Amino acid sequence: MKLPCYIGLDEARSLLAEMGVELSDRQIKRAAETDIHGRRKLPFFVDPIDGRLKIEKGTLVDIYREAQINAEKNIKE
Repeated sequence: MKLPCYIGLDEARSLLAEMGVELSDRQIKRAAETDIHGRRKLPFFVDPIDGRLKIEKGTLVDIYREAQINAEKNIKE
């Protein structure tokens, strides 16, 4: 079983940059903020020990892969 790898906002931004998704600090923070319904654009959660926002590294990569797959399925031929 592969253990989850939790990363913070800065690490998430760096990971996305490695994938070619350049985001500013403000953009990644906005994706992690809750909206008026308490939902986030990305599944960040508050770490129960240090109180900082975290996301599972594999989940973040999977979200972008899924978006790419959906885009490829929806192209017009």
